[in-house]
Amino acid sequence: MKQNKIILLLTVAFLSVVFAACKISYSFTGASIAPNVKTFSVYYFPNRAKLVNPNLSQLFTDGLQEKLIKQTSLNQISEDGDLEFNGQITDYDVRPMNIVSGDLAAQNRLTIGVKVKFTNNKDHTQDWEKTFTAYEDFESSNSLSSVEDQLVPEIIKKLTDDIFNASVANW
Repeated sequence: MKQNKIILLLTVAFLSVVFAACKISYSFTGASIAPNVKTFSVYYFPNRAKLVNPNLSQLFTDGLQEKLIKQTSLNQISEDGDLEFNGQITDYDVRPMNIVSGDLAAQNRLTIGVKVKFTNNKDHTQDWEKTFTAYEDFESSNSLSSVEDQLVPEIIKKLTDDIFNASVANW
């Protein structure tokens, strides 16, 4: 009986040493950020699309900042962050989809495209420049102006999710 207690104590001691030596890092957001990265900067994204929504630049820039604030522990600074996001809105377009009898469209598609330059000032091997696009469909019986306030935030959420995943998420 005494020998079983000694074996049990030695096993517990061994496991304690093994687990104490291991560093376990959890991330519930999927973000995989190096420990030396502490800050980020999101620069204003001007709207260079042919069709211009006057609020889109500010909505997109704010949306990307908010995504990074909520999903990471990084501090936002106005410029020269460890991670930098800049670029421009390149596309804001409505096109007919699902053509039915005649040349009538059953739905239209609002598409937003954003060109993003990501700079990791702590590890420039992770720098990239990409274009992201996202869209939402709406009934052709509705005008763009009647659905725009609902669709634009949904599209911005898709875009910011994609940009977040490409830059700091470990997928």
